[in-house]
Amino acid sequence: MSSALPPKPRIIGPKVRICIVASKYNEQFTDALVQNAIDELGELVPQGRVDLIRVPGAFEIPVMVASILERDPPACVIALGLIIRGSTEHGDLVASSVTTALQQLAVRSLRPVIHEVLLVEDEKQAYARCIGAQLNRGKEAARAAASMIDIFQELDRSMPRNSSQKMHRNA
Repeated sequence: MSSALPPKPRIIGPKVRICIVASKYNEQFTDALVQNAIDELGELVPQGRVDLIRVPGAFEIPVMVASILERDPPACVIALGLIIRGSTEHGDLVASSVTTALQQLAVRSLRPVIHEVLLVEDEKQAYARCIGAQLNRGKEAARAAASMIDIFQELDRSMPRNSSQKMHRNA
């Protein structure tokens, strides 16, 4: 696991829309993830529009991401949530399910879905990753989103899709 944030990617110039889907559960930590992601996106994508949708918990994130991707796909979706591992397997099951669903949605839609639905052992780890500066996963999610938007824009410029591929990507 990384012990520091990745370097900042280059700033994205054109206006793009990014959607953050964040759980409300463990609010102290998820609110911090959201705020750090939005602040970082403000620097990296200054002309971007960030839409925020809150869902009850981590398990509800994939269905909301699927709905967004089906309706009016943004340039990128960022999924933010926090699961604190408990004494049962429930947290692990939710985390695994969310991870698999988000990856399938990204591949099927050909849109970047940034996965920062964190599974942590305790509140100390949650604090370090959501509120602290060194391992902040909200900032990391924003940097990954900006990087992926840049990569997709470059790919579109250098390898344009034919019309049937465009229709499939937008389907």
